[in-house]
Amino acid sequence: MPLALWALAIGAFGIGTTEFIIAGLLPVIAKEFSVTIPVAGNLATAYAMGVFVCAPALIILGSRVPRKAMLVSLMLLFVAGNLVTAFAPSLSVAIVGRIITSMTHGAFFGIGSIIAADMVDPTKRVRAIAFMFMGLTVANLIGVPAGTWIGQHLSWRDAFMAIAAIGVITVISIGWLIPHQPRSQHQNFAQEFNAFRNVNVLLAMGITIFGPGAFFTSITYIAPMMTELAGYHESSLAGLMLLFGLGLFVGNQLGGRYADRALMPMLYVTLAAQAIVLVIFNFTADSQIVSAICIFLMAAFGFATVSPIQKLVMDKARAAGAPTLASAVNIGLFNLGNALGAWLGGAVIAAGFGLQSPNWAGAVLSTIALILAVLSGLTDKTGHMVEQH
Repeated sequence: MPLALWALAIGAFGIGTTEFIIAGLLPVIAKEFSVTIPVAGNLATAYAMGVFVCAPALIILGSRVPRKAMLVSLMLLFVAGNLVTAFAPSLSVAIVGRIITSMTHGAFFGIGSIIAADMVDPTKRVRAIAFMFMGLTVANLIGVPAGTWIGQHLSWRDAFMAIAAIGVITVISIGWLIPHQPRSQHQNFAQEFNAFRNVNVLLAMGITIFGPGAFFTSITYIAPMMTELAGYHESSLAGLMLLFGLGLFVGNQLGGRYADRALMPMLYVTLAAQAIVLVIFNFTADSQIVSAICIFLMAAFGFATVSPIQKLVMDKARAAGAPTLASAVNIGLFNLGNALGAWLGGAVIAAGFGLQSPNWAGAVLSTIALILAVLSGLTDKTGHMVEQH
């Protein structure tokens, strides 16, 4: 893989760390601001919604800016947002910081996916995108557990300052490693929006919302779930987040490797398996051993879909001459799913269904994603039959 992909992976590492670290820090942040866990969960929901809303807008506004310069600008915004969160005097200001940080996410991965795919041979494009997304998985393998440890032993504010430092490193890496990227010529956003009229693009985006959003429903509330139900000590949360990160890493590798061979069958299997694991987790959340296994498996099955879905959407949108906006919107939709998951998990807890209830709620989302995947496969086959006739 080209050395320049490392700059994208480092950026993904920082973004992944700041996105998922909330799961490990939720109890300490809620305690400092004297709010309930569901209220503190708005830090995750606000971030996810910020990604969804801001990604398309930044892609359009930045269309006249060279891609490399745009990436640098986005990461400077990332640094600023994390610093606002780190020094927030109230939960409301912390949420504002999260929204500022979230503005980087969708556009970075949307532009980064295009750059990564263009840097390699067409037969290696899924692997190149997966290499960039590897930064997300390593973030959960190293960044989130380390940040959780910092938050518990030093301060959650120190964790966000460390993430801001990663953003500075990313800015330097992009400037050093990524070659000049000319801005897109004759980019017609009226044509770009036509991609959203394609049934297969819409179905794939639906999978994007409900598939990964399923495990986010559970993982957002994993800290109180594991400490109060499974009996884990708070000091064990970093280890559980490490296990979650390992699952993401394994899932990402499998998804990137097998996507070109049997993309749709792989989606059917992984989405069904994720739903089954979450149902099992719902009834075994009081078991430390089974909970640990479920955390790993739901992450692995959930993240195995990410780079293949991104490639699927890009391919369908590229056929309509509109890969850039669709790519960024799809990243936003991943986070719309995360926002839906974080909200749904908090809602079922607040409704009195118990701390384990985000698991069955996530299983429902995964089942919806599976239904959409089956419809996508059937629609795709019907399209091929029509073309042949």
